[in-house]
Amino acid sequence: EDCLHIEFEYNKSKYHMKDVIIGKIYFFLVRIKIKHMEIEIKKRESTGSGPNLYNESETITKFEIMDGAPVRGESIPVRLFLSGYDLTPTYRNVNNKFSAKYFLNLGLVDEEERRYF
Repeated sequence: EDCLHIEFEYNKSKYHMKDVIIGKIYFFLVRIKIKHMEIEIKKRESTGSGPNLYNESETITKFEIMDGAPVRGESIPVRLFLSGYDLTPTYRNVNNKFSAKYFLNLGLVDEEERRYF
């Protein structure tokens, strides 16, 4: 059966806009033919409220951090400097009308171009 067991470990859950994200990706079980792995920073903004709520997502940056198939027990180091990007603070429900959040997404692509997040 096709399956994958990975662990993405990073040093903090919240980061300053000029911080450095440091972490590792561990592969415990690999039964999928992975072609490459990407990491991206996404910004999600929400405006309005109730039925007039509008969401917009933007990819700030995307990197390929691994090319080729990993083996069991392999680890991939991650170091991403945030100071090179035009980031804003996270805003939550400003007057119940506006929010801005950032997400760190890890994506894998297999040989059949299927994406796993």
